[in-house]
Amino acid sequence: AGIVDGAGFGDNTKAALMSGGLIEITQLGVAMGAHEKTFYGLAGVGDLFVTCTSKHSRNRYVGEQLGKGRKWEFILREMEMVAEGVSTTKSAVALAKKYRVETPIINEVHKIIFENKNAHEAAHDLMSGIAIEEC
Repeated sequence: AGIVDGAGFGDNTKAALMSGGLIEITQLGVAMGAHEKTFYGLAGVGDLFVTCTSKHSRNRYVGEQLGKGRKWEFILREMEMVAEGVSTTKSAVALAKKYRVETPIINEVHKIIFENKNAHEAAHDLMSGIAIEEC
């Protein structure tokens, strides 16, 4: 969501990516043995909502800076606290591959962070895929 804000996209784009992200993390968690209901409580939706929308969220701040085109190495260097989303993204991509779960949103976030993909290009690629998938 921070990337969406930093890149200047609107609330509808943010909502689409947040809801799609919830689906991806739920599918990955279930594939790993978690209970689906876990993701619809505070540990799932609650954490996702706060992380994506709070002005106090370190991960949202990092995303916003990435959306503005800054490199994660420079963003993390200037922060005094840890933003675990960068390392979590690496782990999520590896786990999705291991458990054969499709995670297009997580994959695009990974490309923005580690392959310097432009946030506008990633959002366009994602929204095209999401629109097709939901029809």
